[in-house]
Amino acid sequence: MLMSRQGKIRLSEFFSSYTESEKRRITRDIVADVLPRQPKMCNIIEKGDLKFVYRRYASLYFIVGVPTHMNELLVLEQIHLFVEALDGYFNSVCELDLVFSLHKSLSILFEMFVGGMLCESNKRDVLKSIIDAEGLVEELSKAGEDTASQLDDGLSYQEQFQLGRKPGRRNAGQQQNR
Repeated sequence: MLMSRQGKIRLSEFFSSYTESEKRRITRDIVADVLPRQPKMCNIIEKGDLKFVYRRYASLYFIVGVPTHMNELLVLEQIHLFVEALDGYFNSVCELDLVFSLHKSLSILFEMFVGGMLCESNKRDVLKSIIDAEGLVEELSKAGEDTASQLDDGLSYQEQFQLGRKPGRRNAGQQQNR
């Protein structure tokens, strides 16, 4: 989860199955626990069978929920690796990059993590895969077509709405062409 200093959620992804109400409750609890903490306090919060490890970069909190048996230092290193990959792609990532390029941020996340586990730790390989995918989309797109909409297939309705797209728009267009 990526959260601003004001408590606005900028990116949220759950790799375990939760209902929408459980997701909202977890998010609300974590926001309430992380925001009032002082910078010198511990970056680990234990809640029930999970612990939440977070790190603040500029105006953003990067928060990861993991099982209690997982190594916190390893999680902090994975957060840093994700931030480095975002920095490499956006050339010094900021909150606005995440707001206006949510699909690119999620592409980087999904390229690095599969099912919540780190699968690719080489940020050069991650960035090369993302750039190759964007090049492929550009090649396959027709002139004048919105290529960003082709990258939205894996996004939820909420994420598509945040990008200013009408959810399901691309699928509806394909059905009309048949």
